[in-house]
Amino acid sequence: MDNFTSESTFFLMGFSDVREIQILHAVLFLLTYLAALLGNLLIITLTTKDHRLHTPMYFFLKNLSFLDLCLISITVPKSIMNSLMNHNTISFLGCVSQIFFFFLLASTEVALLTVMSYDRYVAICHPLRYDIIMGHGACVQMVTTSWVSGGLNAILHTASTFSIPMCGPPEIHQFFCDVPQLLSLACSYNIGELVVIGLSLVLDFGCFVFIDISYIYIFSTVLRMPSKEGRHKAISTCLPHLLVVTLFLSSGFFAYLHPLPKSPSLLDLLISVFYTVVPPTMNPLIYSLRNKDIKMGSSTKYLKKS
Repeated sequence: MDNFTSESTFFLMGFSDVREIQILHAVLFLLTYLAALLGNLLIITLTTKDHRLHTPMYFFLKNLSFLDLCLISITVPKSIMNSLMNHNTISFLGCVSQIFFFFLLASTEVALLTVMSYDRYVAICHPLRYDIIMGHGACVQMVTTSWVSGGLNAILHTASTFSIPMCGPPEIHQFFCDVPQLLSLACSYNIGELVVIGLSLVLDFGCFVFIDISYIYIFSTVLRMPSKEGRHKAISTCLPHLLVVTLFLSSGFFAYLHPLPKSPSLLDLLISVFYTVVPPTMNPLIYSLRNKDIKMGSSTKYLKKS
């Protein structure tokens, strides 16, 4: 049993070692990545250039799109290249980088989704005080706090994960470096990382509860609206947000709470897709296809080019 060093190499086992399945995986991931890339870049461009979209809601949405763009770029391109080249290795430093940036972006996204739920709560439940509460300075402070909290969480996870020696075959049964798989390679129980994971899950659960409470107030207010069009607009804006949050957090909770099986499980790979690939791809579709302001901005941009 050899300890790992900074010059070691990990093997990302991925979905299969069958060449045809590797090619299929690469094609599907490439199409998904391109869809996420184009969708998030479209939202970032529109919310930056269209002055009608310079509101707190779209300020947060632009930051969410940037996070999603970075989050999917941390794991998917490397997995695509490994499958196409039939070369499933990643360096020790590359693995450390994936862990750090994944937790930086994922933790920041959880915090930002919480902020977005608060923004919708204020907009719907306290519309007359919205401009005062959600001023530009307050929005910038909320986003900055989200990034700082994500950075601290990433440092703790990265430091604690690689703080003790790892032994055995350097095989990670995943398409990217994920903490549960790395913990299974540790020579002994990594108490520090388990404590950090526990604290992160508690904080994430707290964010989830805060989001749920916000939407309870939102839906109770929406149901009392006299305008049918107003109710429809509020629900169509909030339900997609709640769906993304639930999918993102529930799949993450499952991955980090359930014990790893002794033999590789396809279920673990599929669950990881739901918190690494699906949210960055679905967010642009949900917010652009169901949002009249985004559609209008996109149409205006197209007409100007024509």
